[in-house]
Parts: sequence; structure tokens; C-alpha cells
Amino acid sequence: MGAAPQISPNERVAEFRKTFARAEAEVGRVIVGHREVVRKLLTALFAGGHVLIEGVPGLGKTLMVKTAAEALGLSFKRIQFTPDLMPSDIVGTQVLTERDGHREFAFKAGPIFAHIVLGDEINRATPKTQSAVLEAMEERQVTVFGQTYALEPPFFVLATQNPIELEGTYPLPEAQMDRFLFKVVMGAPKPEELREILKRTTGATTAHTQPVFDSGGAPHKIEELKALVREVMVGEPLEGYIISIIGACTPGGPAAIPEVSQYLRFGPSPRGAQALILCAKVNALLDGRVSVSYEDVDDAIIPALRHRLLRNFQAEAENVGAEAILEQAIKRLKRPR
Repeated sequence: MGAAPQISPNERVAEFRKTFARAEAEVGRVIVGHREVVRKLLTALFAGGHVLIEGVPGLGKTLMVKTAAEALGLSFKRIQFTPDLMPSDIVGTQVLTERDGHREFAFKAGPIFAHIVLGDEINRATPKTQSAVLEAMEERQVTVFGQTYALEPPFFVLATQNPIELEGTYPLPEAQMDRFLFKVVMGAPKPEELREILKRTTGATTAHTQPVFDSGGAPHKIEELKALVREVMVGEPLEGYIISIIGACTPGGPAAIPEVSQYLRFGPSPRGAQALILCAKVNALLDGRVSVSYEDVDDAIIPALRHRLLRNFQAEAENVGAEAILEQAIKRLKRPR
């Protein structure tokens, strides 16, 4: 048999753009508005990271994630986090079974075993249960009674949290927040978007998505596209720019801007720099390029770093948000020549 035909770099980039655009379009057939949120979710998926979604109830967060899974041909599981949820309810447990007259323990997988996992209202679970998701997010595996079980790639966690009902919640610790590639905020729909939502949800017809991939093997194809993202080049000036962003947002550092020293307790970790690079690489591919530009990085700064800045009491008292601090950092930074 002859060797498989080689695909040129331009063809691979074109395939990435086509797949991404089709996924956006299919999600848009069901979800009205929130185009930037959808784009950031897909960006994080192809960058190999997880997303924290913040928004009030009823905005379609669950429907958006489920629709994206259907469009990409990936398995989907939803976990409703509650105060009485146990770690075994998420990762699974050993159950006693009987086979051929013999009793033995068998592993019963939990809902974490899916390609796309939605953790709904993750801040309602106890810290012990929240930590059960950490190993899965970082290591792509879970451990039950000393036995390790790998999670099938691609593995993508999206967690939601409600910003208005704080009673009975357990805020995510900084270490867990840092494991999310992006934090995106869903706002209320515009009047014309709300009108379209009402038409789609109260009428006799229901919108459906079509699979992005023509045949099976969607997980394998997505992994190939994720590998292409890693191959995008980042020049030394761009690396210096990203390093300067992290330095400007690190309080107490020599390059920290005044607002950072005034309002922050801690700045972004190296994971923040990694998130900027990976998401900038996806942005470059979407623009048909195999090298990152400054605009690619700027587009990722706020969603990649807003949840990695730990504000102090003064910032909370004066209602100074992380987004405002990041915008000041962007304005003050000088791009290397």
C-alpha cells in the first residue's frame, strides 16, 4: 500500500478554520447572541484548556455547552453541584458485583468520564468535592481506591457559577481558579436577541445542530487540530511582550504598574502566560497565520487573566474589578520593537 498523501501546512490551517467556523455556526443555530462567549469556549477547547463561565441563571449556559458537544460529536455529561455532593458521585466508585458465583469489586465510572463535562454551579459544592475535579482537570485521570483511570481525550471541563446567589456557596480557591484557561462572563441578551430567543423557544419548531465532522472519529480529529495549535510559532518579541504582561500584573515586582501595586495581593502564575500563548496561537490560525501577532495576544488577555488576579480589600471596597486593572496594564505596556 502506498503512503498516505501529505497535507500541506496551508491545507491544515484551512481545515482548522473550516472546522472552527462550522462549529461556531452550528452552535449559533441554537444559541442566540453570545458569539464572543461561544468563540472563547471553542478557543479554549482547541487550546486544550478548561473554562469557567459566570452568569445569572437562565442565560443558556447549559444549552450552549450541550450544543457544542453535539456539533463536535463528543460525549457530554452534566454534574449539578450541591452541598451534599460527594467526590465519589463525580469520579465513580467500586461496587460489589457477582459473576459466575463469585463476588468481586468492579469500578463504576462517574459522570467525569466524558469528553465534555459541565459542572453546574461548582461553587455550591464543598471544597472537598471541588478538589475531586482538580486531578481530572490537570492530569486527565482520576484515582479511586488507589487505582488510576485515564480519561479519554479530548477532555474539556466547563464550570458555571452564579454571581448573585452567594448564600450557601463555597468560593473557588485560587489554586482551583488558576486551572481554568479562561473565565468568560455571560451578560443579559439585547432586546433584539431576546425577541429571537422567544421566537425560537416558544414556537412549534425547534432548532437542531448538524455534526461538524462528516464521519466518525471526531475525538481523533479534534486531537489532530489541537496538535496543530501547538505548532504555531511565537517569536521572541512576542514572548517578551507576554512576559512583560505578567510582570506588569505582579504586585511587588519591578515592572508592576501602580494600579497593580495598589489593588492586588497576588498576580497571575506562569499558567497565565501559558494560557496567553495557547489562545494567541488559536487566534493566529483563525486568521490564517502560523505565527502569533500582538493582536492575537491582546484578544486573550482579559479572559485568560481576569480570574488569576487576587484583589485586596481596597479594590473590593472601591469596586475596582480585575478587568479595569488589566485594561490599564495593556495601555501602559510598550511592545518590544
